[in-house]
Amino acid sequence: MNAQELIRRGVPAGEATRQGLGFITRYIQAGHDPHALAGVVDRVVAAPETHVNDAEAGSFARALLQYRNTLRETPVPWQSWGSGFEDEALRQMDRACQLPVSVAAALMPDAHVGYGLPIGGVLATDNAVIPYAVGVDIACRMKLTVLDLPVEDLDLRRDALTAAIEAETRFGIGAKFQRRREHPVMDADWSVSPVTRQQKERAAAQLGTSGSGNHFVEFGVFTNDQPIGDLAAGRHVALLSHSGSRGTGAAVCNHYSKLAMRLNPDLPREHRYLAWLGLDRPEGQEYWAAMELMGAYAAANHALIHRHIAAHLGVQVRLDVENHHNFAWKETHMIDGVEREVVVHRKGATPAGKGVLGIIPGSMAAPGFLVRGKGDPAALKSASHGAGRAMSRTRAVATFAWDKVLPVLRDQGVNLISAGLDEVPGAYKDIHQVMAAQTDLVEVLARFDPKLVKMAPAGEQPED
Repeated sequence: MNAQELIRRGVPAGEATRQGLGFITRYIQAGHDPHALAGVVDRVVAAPETHVNDAEAGSFARALLQYRNTLRETPVPWQSWGSGFEDEALRQMDRACQLPVSVAAALMPDAHVGYGLPIGGVLATDNAVIPYAVGVDIACRMKLTVLDLPVEDLDLRRDALTAAIEAETRFGIGAKFQRRREHPVMDADWSVSPVTRQQKERAAAQLGTSGSGNHFVEFGVFTNDQPIGDLAAGRHVALLSHSGSRGTGAAVCNHYSKLAMRLNPDLPREHRYLAWLGLDRPEGQEYWAAMELMGAYAAANHALIHRHIAAHLGVQVRLDVENHHNFAWKETHMIDGVEREVVVHRKGATPAGKGVLGIIPGSMAAPGFLVRGKGDPAALKSASHGAGRAMSRTRAVATFAWDKVLPVLRDQGVNLISAGLDEVPGAYKDIHQVMAAQTDLVEVLARFDPKLVKMAPAGEQPED
């Protein structure tokens, strides 16, 4: 009898299955009748509480009881958009829906494996917040500004645009400004948690920086067929940025995820990254306040990047759109036919309430899109946050080479200032397929085609 047979007999995948295999080994070694094994397993699965003190089956029974006592017997149902997901991403979604605090969920078409909740996972909980379902880079964010520059300047003033990016933000895991930026966010109450209090100086030094991983700042062509606010239809120059709360946000996640694990010691091992904090407890309230502060801090980072680059170039902003992902919101949704307030975690997912604007990027050689949400209730009013990775960073570095990638970028009219091989276009899913899979979630208003791209150079530890 193997692991798959145990699962077919009702044994949860993971620790319980491992303990079941251990029981089978002990059973056979003890010389028991192998033909009776299936019946014995079924009896333990049916009534584990009667076998907890058994020398051979005890650890198996206790593992089964741990699931029964800490997880839902029937997981919350969830719907996905798109196809071709990794098996582990689907298992992560299933595990999230087993939590006793979970009430609704959805999986976006850019989804791939993450910690706890998959990237692209949306999870609604009852009065609880899950640090790893928010993510390590709390409040990772997109911001797009359309500038009053002629499109021809993308070629004619390429050196000036490059200089503006390199002068007005910083890339890399420890990136900071020697001459610090200023923003009112640093006058907020940073004592809301011990982590933010300790990290305030670091946050001040990194204010306005972009970090590493999949974070970028890029100029491109913004094309809208219809007017958007006061912006006439046409082709325009736009600045697009993607980054979050930097080292301080990561420190907040690290501290509170460990705290959540300590407060939920009975969670099975494979669920440990889904440990939660109750919002009726001081720890949950503390994390929530720190998360909200990281949201304001991430927004300030983007505001400074865009403001300083526009000032550097002496141009005005004609359109300004931004949105978080990697965040949790208190929202009202219809759950089991009843309208109620829940906590919606969007880990790598874009808010897409009816009429809400958002930005869904592609890759350095693929377009991104300005979208307007349709408010689909089954998706918890969400959409994808990008194209999503098609392969791991390690596999991308082993698969691609710059002498093959750079000609592709040139053919697309993309000038790359810096990036690592783990961020090349081939490492990502096809953004057009991702967008086609979510036409019921968002309406496309405009397209952004990257032309001048800056990311952290190769060798930097990712912090997305």
